[in-house]
Amino acid sequence: MVTGGCLCGEIRYEIDGEITEVSHCHCGMCRKMHGAAFATFGTVEREHLRWLSGEEYMQVYDSSAGLERVFCSRCGSSLLCRSDKAPGVDYIALGTFDGDPGFRPEYHIWVGSKAPWYTITDDLPRFEESD
Repeated sequence: MVTGGCLCGEIRYEIDGEITEVSHCHCGMCRKMHGAAFATFGTVEREHLRWLSGEEYMQVYDSSAGLERVFCSRCGSSLLCRSDKAPGVDYIALGTFDGDPGFRPEYHIWVGSKAPWYTITDDLPRFEESD
């Protein structure tokens, strides 16, 4: 079981299922959303994600056609993304996890639009875009 939440602690969640497809996303929207060179997300079936508190603080931003970004309205923490292309799935921001979940990122996506000031130094597979 993985637990996590936002910076202010109002929103808390737990995940009782497998988290897969863990990746670093370098697209411009993720960079701006996280204020960093990339965002790290893992895929979880929505039925395995349970909100423990703070749902009233959750805000949704439609960042592009068919893509929602969910964040805390109180502290601004980015929590997850949802895509119309993957119904029933959430892409959870690993930076919101409590402690070490026991797995590591598997690859980089959207490296074709990565921040020009950042150099990828690991040996993970890299994809210019994403499907």
